[in-house]
Amino acid sequence: MQILIVAATAFELVPFMQKNPEADCLITGVGAATTVYQLTRKLSQQKMDMILQVGVAGVNDNQLSLSEVVVVSKDRFADLGAMEKGRFNSVATMGLLNDNAFPYEHGWLKNPHLSKFEYLPQSVAGNTVNLITDDLQHLQSIQHDAVVESMEGAALHYVCLMEDIPFLQIRGISNHAGDRNHNNWKMKEAIDKSCEYLSDLYQQLLLNKHH
Repeated sequence: MQILIVAATAFELVPFMQKNPEADCLITGVGAATTVYQLTRKLSQQKMDMILQVGVAGVNDNQLSLSEVVVVSKDRFADLGAMEKGRFNSVATMGLLNDNAFPYEHGWLKNPHLSKFEYLPQSVAGNTVNLITDDLQHLQSIQHDAVVESMEGAALHYVCLMEDIPFLQIRGISNHAGDRNHNNWKMKEAIDKSCEYLSDLYQQLLLNKHH
């Protein structure tokens, strides 16, 4: 089984790489555009049976504890649209995108492969954004009932759905969305715990491959 491990930055992957130096890892860079490009480029060079993405995320409101690990069951390009008179209109609302055209379902990019994994932490909805902000009104306008916020998740979902590759997005909760005071964050703890879960999952997948 060819498993690709993906992260936006090497920093988010260090604990995993220390335990699994043989793993095929791809650092995409920050943001949806670089993630789509790097993933597509990698897949054009090598066939993958599964892609596992790991990274940190912000949590909306107080729905999760800092450093908690979750998987994202569905994600979306949350701020792709226009802000008009304080109101956010998505490209679907503007008539520029059919939000039920494959691979979208009501604007979401859903992961249909969760049943392939034996043990999963809590699964939540995610927002992928281009702009990280402390403007709570803006955050609320694009929330779409999402629990976590990242800058790359929907890109993973989009590419894997289009290429029909099983995938999983794993996030460690590092901060509250909108809180830009890094003294309040649990970055190291979020990375350590998400990489610990990823390492256990990766080893289990390799074990199952040999049975």
